[in-house]
Amino acid sequence: MKFPRRTFLHLAMGATALPAVPRIARAQAYPSRPVRIVVGFPAGGATDIQARLMGQWLSDRLGQQFIVENRAGASGNIGTEAVARAPADGYTLLQVVTPHAINAALYSNLNFDFIRDIAPVICAARLAYVIVVHPSVPATTIPEFITYAKANPGKINYGSAGHGTPQNIACEMFKMMTGVNLVHVPYRGGAPATTDLVAGHIQAIFSPVSESIQHIKAGQLRALAVTTTTRLDVLPDVPTVGDFVPGYEASGFAGIGAPRNTPAEIIDMLNKELNAGLADSKIKARIVELGGTVLGGSPAEFGTIISDATEKWAKVIKFAGVKAE
Repeated sequence: MKFPRRTFLHLAMGATALPAVPRIARAQAYPSRPVRIVVGFPAGGATDIQARLMGQWLSDRLGQQFIVENRAGASGNIGTEAVARAPADGYTLLQVVTPHAINAALYSNLNFDFIRDIAPVICAARLAYVIVVHPSVPATTIPEFITYAKANPGKINYGSAGHGTPQNIACEMFKMMTGVNLVHVPYRGGAPATTDLVAGHIQAIFSPVSESIQHIKAGQLRALAVTTTTRLDVLPDVPTVGDFVPGYEASGFAGIGAPRNTPAEIIDMLNKELNAGLADSKIKARIVELGGTVLGGSPAEFGTIISDATEKWAKVIKFAGVKAE
C-alpha cells in the first residue's frame, strides 16, 4: 500500500516524536512524592545549610518536599555511596562539595567511582577559605607570614577539620608552593579547631569563611588572605593569596548531583529551577554570607569543575603524602 508523500511525511514525523512523549510526560509528573537530598556531613555545617537553602527553594517551586537527610561519616563517602546505589529516578539527590573531589585520590578502596556514578546537576557556588592566625602571630600579611614561618620551621601549628579535608589540602598546597614548614594538627571538625585557634593553642587555620568571619570581625582572629582568585564581598579589605603567591587558588564548590542514569529531562528540570533560585536576591545574599560566590550554569559545566578539582587535588595529595584518617 502506497501513501501520498504528504501523508507519509506526516506519519514519519509522528513516529520520530513518539519517543519524546514518555520523556515529556515523565518530566511533567516529577516530582510526585518527596525528594531526599543526602548530605554526607553533620547538620548545622556550611554544607548542610547550603543543601537546606536549595531544598527549600525546590520545595516552594515544585510543590513537593525536598528533605535534607544527613548521613555523615568517612568524609562524605557514606552518603555518596548511598546515593550511588539509589534508584536513578530523581528522588534521591546528593549535596556535592569539595571533599568529593579530594576523596577520589585520598581513598583507594571506595565502592563507587564518584565521577562515573554521580551525575552533575548544578554547581551553586564557589566557596572561599580564609587564612586566619591568632593575634599573637607577628604577621599581618602573607609575605610576613611566609618570612616568619621560614624563620621558625616546624614551630607553627595549623589546624584543620581532619586529614584530607579541604582545609588540610589547601594548606598543604600553600606549603608546596612557598616552601614553608607548618605542622598539621587535625581535629574532628572545624569548630573545635577554631576554638583552639581563638584560645591560642594553634597558630593558623585555612578556614571556611562561615566558621571564622565572626571571630575576624570581633578581632579574635586576624585574616591574612582569602584563597580564591578574587576578593570577597564579606571581606573586601582582605587580599587574595594569589596576590603574593602567583598561581595559588584553593576555592571549594557546592552543588547538586544525582545517581548516574537519572533521566536527562529530570536533571534539566532541576538545573533550570536551581538556576532560577540562584538568581533570587535572598539566596544570593545568603551564599555570599557563607563566603561563596554564586555560579549556576549547566550540568556539563559542573562536570568540568568536578573533574578539574579531582585532578588538581590528586597532585597535592600525592606531593604531600596526605593519608586518610
